Amino acid sequence: MSPPAPHHKRSFVVTLGLLTGLAALTVDLSLPAIPAMVEALATNLQRSQQIVGIFMAGMAFGQIPAGLFADRLGRMPVLYVGMSLFAIAATIAANANDIEVLLGARFLQGFGAASALVVSRAIVRDVASGKEAARLMSLMMMIFTAAPVIAPSIGALLVAQWGWRTPFTLIAACGFAILLAIRSNLFETHTPTTGQHPVRQLISSFAEFFSHRQSIFGLLLIILPPAGFMSIITVSAALVVEIYGFSIQAFGLVFATAGLSILSGAAVNRILVARFDMMQLLTIAVVLIAISGTQLLVIAWLDSAPFWWLWMNICIFMFTVAILMPNSLVVALDPLPRIAGVASSIIGTLQNILGAIGAIAGALIYDGSVRHSVVIIATVSAITIAVFLLKPLIAPGPFMHHPDELARD
Repeated sequence: MSPPAPHHKRSFVVTLGLLTGLAALTVDLSLPAIPAMVEALATNLQRSQQIVGIFMAGMAFGQIPAGLFADRLGRMPVLYVGMSLFAIAATIAANANDIEVLLGARFLQGFGAASALVVSRAIVRDVASGKEAARLMSLMMMIFTAAPVIAPSIGALLVAQWGWRTPFTLIAACGFAILLAIRSNLFETHTPTTGQHPVRQLISSFAEFFSHRQSIFGLLLIILPPAGFMSIITVSAALVVEIYGFSIQAFGLVFATAGLSILSGAAVNRILVARFDMMQLLTIAVVLIAISGTQLLVIAWLDSAPFWWLWMNICIFMFTVAILMPNSLVVALDPLPRIAGVASSIIGTLQNILGAIGAIAGALIYDGSVRHSVVIIATVSAITIAVFLLKPLIAPGPFMHHPDELARD
């Protein structure tokens, strides 16, 4: 029996999953610290909640440079530089005594973490396409989903026992640990392309990306959900603790159900990928998002709901994300095997800009009401459905992919 290909090894896939989930880990571990930071840093709740949006903004700004240099220099150098910046900035955040210093460090963390997201996606496109890429993406999502499942509970425990700084210290330790995992488990999957001036290469890569209508359609479907789920993540501690009266420890357990929903969705998607084509998979996801989005719009209109009803629909939305996003990503990247780094960075940048807008808007409009807690995620659901229905105008015809154009070849 021949040994598995390097990209089929468990350590390879697990490390990619950790890189993909780094942002979720960083956000979710720090959420329980937000209420305690208000007094400790002499600030207010709205300012403290911005540790989420500022981190996402850093990721948005960092992804285009990460994608360009991942194509020009190779995947591994960009990963090493980005993750080193992440770990150092995380150490600064853990020791900050001022909210402005903490927010600045969070921005640098996001800038460094951008390389993890961009390069992990590019590596998948380097070694796989079509259904194989979708299965690999789903497996990665199952791995990184462990972060939102366990991170809030761990963060809440650390805050309760040792104070608000402890989750930030753990984030820094995770950064250094992932650096070691990269060195041990990953390998270069891309031949650098340095024939053009960096600016000309970036411009030509952008032009190629937006010349593919299929890529534009996949892009629209993948960048919308983060605005919704980041808005609810940002206000989740206040929603669960302040509005519905749960303890901070119970919040960790409640939030874990959203992570379990993503995990379940990723597991289901791995089964569905073997049975349905990409358009059918996207249809299933949009039907589910319509179910949750419609109910969330009703809840926003009522400005009141039993907690089980509200949180059930948030969990359905998260379940749907695990089906919609990996398949939309494959749809967007399949026509672009030679510029996977820049293509991934375009997707990730816009995804994180929308995520940051959702997070910051969620923090700014939050006023202690149910309506302003869910209105953004409900609106995003409606827009996602509209984009899907406009597919004949955006990307007419069947999806294409290039199974023979792989970097490993």
